[in-house]
Amino acid sequence: MGPTRVRRNQDADWDAWPVTDYLAENYRRLHPCDIGVIHHHAAVYRHIAPGSLARTLELGAGPNLYPLMLAGAASRRIDALEPSAANLRYLRRQLDGGPDASWQPFYSLCRSLDPALPESSTEALRPVRIVPGGIDDLAPGTYDLASMNFVAESVTEDSAEFTLFCDAFVRAVRPGGRLLAAFMERMPSYRIGEGPVWPACPVDEAALRAVFAPRTTGLRIARVAKDLTLPEYGDTGILLLAAERPDGPPTWPRTPAGAPAPQG
Repeated sequence: MGPTRVRRNQDADWDAWPVTDYLAENYRRLHPCDIGVIHHHAAVYRHIAPGSLARTLELGAGPNLYPLMLAGAASRRIDALEPSAANLRYLRRQLDGGPDASWQPFYSLCRSLDPALPESSTEALRPVRIVPGGIDDLAPGTYDLASMNFVAESVTEDSAEFTLFCDAFVRAVRPGGRLLAAFMERMPSYRIGEGPVWPACPVDEAALRAVFAPRTTGLRIARVAKDLTLPEYGDTGILLLAAERPDGPPTWPRTPAGAPAPQG
């Protein structure tokens, strides 16, 4: 029996992402892990002057609206970069017709933690621009802040490709720009509903430090305990990251063997 083939991002049909099942399992109610992520991210946003960020990024936005809502006071333009046709359709419906009622508890918590956010979630989402595409479409140094939630570790089984995605995430912000991220801890490849198995790369705090410590400054990593109200995805919790891109010319680590070298 030969070695198991490692699946990379391009091997999955992301256009067929099961949005309805994913939302039903994860976002139709406010789970304890969401509360942890929102508290972590809001602690960064509420110390940023309203409207002071010209342009921010939500990398791999998916159908999760609360990271976009959290940026609604600080950012004058929020780019929701997303490659999946299914997720893009959902995002467009939410922006055109207003968020589903199930998002209101999420937004109420966001606003309680950052009173600079506007009164309604619809208004908080007004700066969002939906941008079809993926990491190959990122121009280095474009953003004042980049956010990424449950993306790099949830789209590939290849640790080198995981590193490549995180590298592009860091490069997307200008020198001195901020980075916010959430990762499923030690999650293997996973299933949503009764659908196919999607590729994932199990990561822990040591793996995140190995990737981000050479590329960032002020690196902080926190942890949220495993959420037993969610389906069993095989994870052991959530890791939360905050950091900045260093000022001055970067000295980037070597790209992992087998991964193309990002530009910038």
